[in-house]
Parts: sequence; structure tokens; C-alpha cells
Amino acid sequence: QVHLVESGGGLAQPGGSLRLSCAASGSIFGRNAMGWYRQALGKERELVATIANSGSTAYADSVKGRFTISRDNAKNTVYLQMNSLKPEDTAVYYCWFTQGGSNDYWGQGTQVTVSS
Repeated sequence: QVHLVESGGGLAQPGGSLRLSCAASGSIFGRNAMGWYRQALGKERELVATIANSGSTAYADSVKGRFTISRDNAKNTVYLQMNSLKPEDTAVYYCWFTQGGSNDYWGQGTQVTVSS
């Protein structure tokens, strides 16, 4: 079992920045990946960015060039630096962890609101 604890989020003005963090603990072994998904009100959950413990990354087209995902493997922690925020980035952001090719774990979610 893996437990995820998220921090960060909150309110930002358009063009502003926020940073999310997510620490994983528990039965962590071998190859794994972490990342962030988001779900806006009335919409489906969508991928934002992922990063493997090898360092390879993937981003949604809507956040490329604005968001940066990184991780500290020693701390099993993933970060999402969000710059040039837009109102359409408003959503609940969920931390995601997967390993073994079949087990997915989710954080409790943290609200990000972009508004003037």
C-alpha cells in the first residue's frame, strides 16, 4: 500500500505561479511513476504531467511550457511548478503514483483556483 500526501495549491491571479508537492510513503519499490491529474467542475479528470523515477516526463499540451514536473527520488516526492497560470487551470489537482504496472494510487486532491 502507498500513501500520498499533497501540499500546495490555493488561489493565484492569472499569470501567477503556484507549486504543488506530493510525498509518497509505504511499499515503494523498483520502477514507478508519479504525476498530477486535475478535474475541473463538471469535467472529467485529465492528465497534467507525469514523471518516472528514470526522469522521463510527459505533459498535457495545455500546460507545456508553463508547468514543470520534477521529483526527488530519495524523498519519493513529486513537485509541480505552475507558472503563467490561466483561469482554465482552475481545478482540483490529484497526485498519482503507479508501480508494478498495475497498481494506481491517488492523493486526496488539492484545489487550485486562478482568478483575479
